[in-house]
Amino acid sequence: MLPVCVILDPEVTVGLPPALTAGVGMDALSHNLEAYCSPVFHPLAQGIALEGMRLVRDWLEAACQNGSNIEARAQMQVASSMGATAFQKGLGAMHSLSHPCGSILGTHHGTTNAVVMPYVLEFNCQAIEDRLAALARYLDLPHPSAEAVVKWVLELRKTIAIPHTLSDLGVDDSHINKFSEMAMIDPSTSTNPVAMTQDGFEELYDRSISGSIGVN
Repeated sequence: MLPVCVILDPEVTVGLPPALTAGVGMDALSHNLEAYCSPVFHPLAQGIALEGMRLVRDWLEAACQNGSNIEARAQMQVASSMGATAFQKGLGAMHSLSHPCGSILGTHHGTTNAVVMPYVLEFNCQAIEDRLAALARYLDLPHPSAEAVVKWVLELRKTIAIPHTLSDLGVDDSHINKFSEMAMIDPSTSTNPVAMTQDGFEELYDRSISGSIGVN
């Protein structure tokens, strides 16, 4: 659903605490990033997603560090709106993993997306390696590659105090089977760049709970 009009007023977000600013900011990133990686063909949404991620790169840290920074707040609202426009291309496993955590355990949606983000990027890497390298070039990351994007996500999460694992949010091994079943029927699953299976989701939950990742 696309609205006729969107009113973005950064002043109403000034009192949002840093942790929530970080969570909703990373949610904006996840919408743009998963839309960008979706295999659905939509060049216009693709371009919107790219620019949305550049805005997150430039402004999320500033918004978290100083909640009264109106320009940072405004730019992040634009990035969020761009993500909501871009994901008409679909989302992916980040959201499929996150939704069961939120519905059963009440975890913050954007924060949960942020936690699983690097694990999903690595899992999908073979299918999106060239696309991530192009993103790295657009974001002017050092040594542009898929690995550079994962490193950037990890560094950004650390800077704005996003937890590293799902276990930090109360998810443990006892949840893996049920959550994987729920993830398989999530609407976001069908547009993940890699065709998902329950075994794949179980592997992703296991990695996200233990913190197993190849990039440091």
